[in-house]
Parts: sequence; structure tokens; C-alpha cells
Amino acid sequence: MIHRIVTIIATASGAIAVCSLGYYILCLYSAARFLGRGKAVGESSRPTQSLPPVSILKPLKGTDPEMYQSFRSHYIKVSNLAQMLPEARYQHIVVNDSDIRVDANYLRSVAAPLSDHRVGLVTCLYRGVASASLGSRLESLFISTDFSAGVLVARLLEGGIHFGLGSTLAFRRSDLAATGGFEALSDYLADDYEIGRRIAALGLGVELSGTVVETFLPCYDFKQFLDHQLRWTRTIRDSRPGGYAGLVVIFGMPWALLALLCARGAGWAWVLLGVAIVMRYAVALVTGRMILQDPQVTRWLALIPLRDFVAAAVWLVGITGHTVTWRGESFELKDGKLVRMGAALHSPAGDGSSSKRPSE
Repeated sequence: MIHRIVTIIATASGAIAVCSLGYYILCLYSAARFLGRGKAVGESSRPTQSLPPVSILKPLKGTDPEMYQSFRSHYIKVSNLAQMLPEARYQHIVVNDSDIRVDANYLRSVAAPLSDHRVGLVTCLYRGVASASLGSRLESLFISTDFSAGVLVARLLEGGIHFGLGSTLAFRRSDLAATGGFEALSDYLADDYEIGRRIAALGLGVELSGTVVETFLPCYDFKQFLDHQLRWTRTIRDSRPGGYAGLVVIFGMPWALLALLCARGAGWAWVLLGVAIVMRYAVALVTGRMILQDPQVTRWLALIPLRDFVAAAVWLVGITGHTVTWRGESFELKDGKLVRMGAALHSPAGDGSSSKRPSE
């Protein structure tokens, strides 16, 4: 009986590992498509091209690493740092988080696509600049080798993306109003996702810019890293249940190793594990180095197996439960919205934070 169960586990985990290889191929293909499309819409615009003025909103709560430098990166030609105005002055709005640092061409890159009336929102991929702790480095690897690859696969399979990323949300004030405004999003954990989803539901396109921004990760201890990962998995589970179920195929190495153990070192299982390792590292290097241009990926390649095994365990835990931790506070997740544990409905936006990435 036990032998039969072990055989079934070996077969099932081996089959999932094979599906993981298919996912890795999709990751590489979607990355090639993204690279091959040329620069993002609007990035070929000439420096002299006239673009509309934009209001920049950077939601704050406490402080983030490199916050001063992140503010300065938005205002290369002036000494005044970014300020949150009581209300935005312009029709075009750019929202990003307080720890986001950008390059000198950022505003032109994300604003230009909005000159096309068919485009309703522009968002960006990002790389995480890690602190010295192991948790911070694992979080950085997650962003560069897992999360971004998944975004590109979603873009390929769904014929474009239909959500936003908190690293950048550029849109028109009128389109935001048509979705119900910020007020309608105040209690959502994945409010950046919701903004993009609602704007896409208006029949407008969501552009993934070729510009990559940086987010500076705190010096997470291992527990904080696990809390952030669990929050991300439960956010995905609530926002994209089908996508959450599909995450089962991203853990190629853990599934292949389980198949190898249960198959008692069978030759086919060794081959499967070897191919899974090669494909996983290929995805990490193509996405992390070629697309995100993240130098940390090659420096911490040895941490990828640990990252994947921890991620698989967190994914399993995330299937159940509704508690998440955000900025040191515990909340219950109900229908995608945050409820403070033991308190009335809580509004993160009221605390000054309107977009939350997996890294927060």
C-alpha cells in the first residue's frame, strides 16, 4: 500500500514538474517577445516632443530605504523634493511608491503612451535592491526571477495585461473617476491591481512600459520575508484565483526533487531534475539580467533553490487562511479587502499608502 502511494506521488510530482518545464518555456518565450517588441510605446518619442504635465503622487507611511534619493530621482532638474499636494493639479497622474527610484527619462516614458486615447494605464516592471539580510536577498530574487516572469507570461497568455503594478500607475484623472476613484479602492489590499483591472474593464489598454524602476528593500529578517511572501500569495489567491492555482507549476525544482526521491533515484527522475534546474536558471538569467538588468541575480544564483523551496511551502500554506501582515500590523483579508484584526474596517489609503507591491 505504501509503495503504491509513493509511486503515485512520484508520478504526480513528475507530471507537475514536466508542466513546470512548459511554464519555463513560456517564460522564456514571453521574455523574448517583450524584448523583441522594441522599446515600449512612447519611449521612442523625441526629447523635444511636447507631453502633457503630470501630477506625481507618492503615498507615504513612515519611511522607506533610500526615500530621499527616490524622491530626488523624480525631479532631476529642481532642488525641491516631491510633495504630496492636497489635490493633483493635472489631468495626467503618476502614482508610485515612496521607495521607487527612476531614471531621467521615466516621466516621458510613462506619460507618452497616454497620448493614445486607447491606452488607459501605463505600468512598469521593477527590480528590488536588497539590503544585507538573507530575507531581503530572497525577496529580491523573487521579484527579479519569479514575479516579473509571471507578469510577462500573463501578458502573453491574456493578450496584454489587465492589472497594474504599484511600481508605477500612470493614468488620466477622468478614467480613474470612471472607475469610482480612489475612494472605491481604499480598503483593497491589491489596490494597484484593482486600478488596472477597473481601467481595463472600461475597454482601455494597459501598457507595460519598457522602463524598469527600482525599489529598495528593507533589511528583512527571515520571518518578515515569510510574512511578505504569505501576504503576496493570499493577495493573488483573492485577486486571481485561477492564477493562484496555476502557481503550482512554477516550482519546477521542488516537484522534480520530490519525484526523484519517491522514484528512488530512477534515471528518468534524474534527467527531469537536471532539465528543471537548467530551465529554472535560464528563466532567472533572462528575466533578471536581460530584461530587468539586475546585477544581483548572478551574484545570488546559489540562493535560487532555497528561494524556490520556501516559495513552494508558502504557496501551500497560502491555500488556506485569511490573515496577512502589512507594515507590522495584522489584518484579515475578506473578498480582497483589509479588515484590521479585532477592529472596524480599515482603510490603508487613509494611512497614506495607495499601492502595495509584493515587496512591501
